[in-house]
Amino acid sequence: MPENVSNILRLRKLGIDTQNENMIFVRADSEVCRSEGFTASTRIVVSFKDRSIVATLIVITSDLLHDGEASLSEIAFSRLQVKEGEHIRVAHLRPILSFSAVRAKMFDKKFTEQALKHIISDITEGLYSYIEIAAFVTACSGDNLALDEVIYLTKAMIDSGSKLSWHKPIIIDKHCIGGLPGNRTTPIIVPIIAAAGLTIPKTSSRAITSPAGTADVIETMTPVNLSIEQIQEIVRQEGGCMAWGGEVKLSPADDIIIYVEKALDVDSAGQMIASVLSKKAAAGSTHTIIDIPVGETAKVHTKEEAFLLEYYFKAVGLSIGLEVEVLITDGSQPVGRGIGPALEARDVLAVLRNEPDAPADLKDRALKLAGLMLEVAGVADKSKGKLKAQELLESGQALEKFYSICQAQGGFKEPEPATLQHDVLAPTSGIISRIDNRRLAKIAKLAGAPKAPGSGIHFKTPIGTKVQKGQPLFTIYSETQGELSFALEFLNSTDHFIQIEPER
Repeated sequence: MPENVSNILRLRKLGIDTQNENMIFVRADSEVCRSEGFTASTRIVVSFKDRSIVATLIVITSDLLHDGEASLSEIAFSRLQVKEGEHIRVAHLRPILSFSAVRAKMFDKKFTEQALKHIISDITEGLYSYIEIAAFVTACSGDNLALDEVIYLTKAMIDSGSKLSWHKPIIIDKHCIGGLPGNRTTPIIVPIIAAAGLTIPKTSSRAITSPAGTADVIETMTPVNLSIEQIQEIVRQEGGCMAWGGEVKLSPADDIIIYVEKALDVDSAGQMIASVLSKKAAAGSTHTIIDIPVGETAKVHTKEEAFLLEYYFKAVGLSIGLEVEVLITDGSQPVGRGIGPALEARDVLAVLRNEPDAPADLKDRALKLAGLMLEVAGVADKSKGKLKAQELLESGQALEKFYSICQAQGGFKEPEPATLQHDVLAPTSGIISRIDNRRLAKIAKLAGAPKAPGSGIHFKTPIGTKVQKGQPLFTIYSETQGELSFALEFLNSTDHFIQIEPER
């Protein structure tokens, strides 16, 4: 390939990690910048052989690169499947026509089905910058999506990626909408359902705005980055799996949107419904159970909000051929004791192993959900599902199935908490009357969760607990002194996130 053509550049590897963002680095005085009119932050098409990506241009004004050279971020090298020394071609990105519909939405014009198909297709192809995706997320936030728009968005997300088919009449799944620290029922439910002889190809998300996503928790015990072929083989062999959905490109546009939502700390109701149900449908599910925790500091604050969500979930499910049942649960406080990947995993194992001090609330919630799933699937009679789930758990069948699934996924390992610990003590004696879930979750995140899987909180005093002054309320775990200090600084700047009422 000749090097004297202005839009062809030789690659040099600088080893720059930009996480998920494609970036290209070029000298400011290079011929390509002059001839093409490229400036910093321009979005350009980068091609190698028959592959191409869209990347953001970063202009270099030092001698880090020579004339005629370019570099890519590590993720861009990987996505383009190119090596140092090879030649790439750069070109202007064509105008993104679908973004006009995003602009129109900002001024209260509804999305059409065709518009959302184009938007999701363009996002999947990498044509949208993160700024443009942020604009889309913002335009959809709050109550800005009507029911028909949520249906169009869900269908567009399903069509954007791979789909699994199991050729069975019942494929069952579950999802919790989140907002409740420690609510990690999935790794308990999956082996119960699989041990009952049902099929549950469970794909889960990583954390968006929480200290741990289900995939983060499971990853402390077994690999979750499974290919579609691996999922199919594991489910054929064991009846269930516990995989990270982002690895298998089920509704891939959703994973890109989630990445931006995480940065914005935004979780829109309409996008959440489309996200959940598109993943379930793409995974081949026929029936799914939705857990909606309700509480003052949960994602859903009132029963009225929960009922509206229930209606939307069922209506959207009906439109895509998915039977949806909703369970509205208590969201007033954390579930279990752990908040953070490894600490939540230890709770999961305590329940599966039937340990006498296992968190009773986590066990009860998992059994209620699993029981409803068994009833929906016809394995248990109405109102008998929880008892059937309890038998599968307490007999050890669920634990045996859990270990079998882990071995099929690549092996089991014990989750390990971080080594640095700090007890947070009760400032007065009394009874725990209220817990702010959000602030508690923020402390766990500042301590390092979920990026540092052993970090987080071990919570010891649920609502109703009698405490004495100086008694530990919870313990903060962290892998670094700096992160522990961040968590303590926030802790010392906030009041009354755990309320203690005097005994009467």
